[in-house]
Amino acid sequence: MTESAYKSPISVDVNAGQDYWWCACGKSKNQPFCDGSHKGSNMSPLKYTATETAQVWFCACKKTANQPLCDGSHSNI
Repeated sequence: MTESAYKSPISVDVNAGQDYWWCACGKSKNQPFCDGSHKGSNMSPLKYTATETAQVWFCACKKTANQPLCDGSHSNI
């Protein structure tokens, strides 16, 4: 089961072409990114490759339908 890490998205400045590993399990202490806390579960981080250098909002509630980016689902928690 996925845990909600936070009830708000996390803003991150990303660089074009760089890979980011989004925590899908909600257990990482390095939100919104994976720190390996999922090990031993059936969860895995999700790779996100930035298409441009920009500010993006990563989902931290883990309820988004637009993984790994926020879609506003935290408003319903």
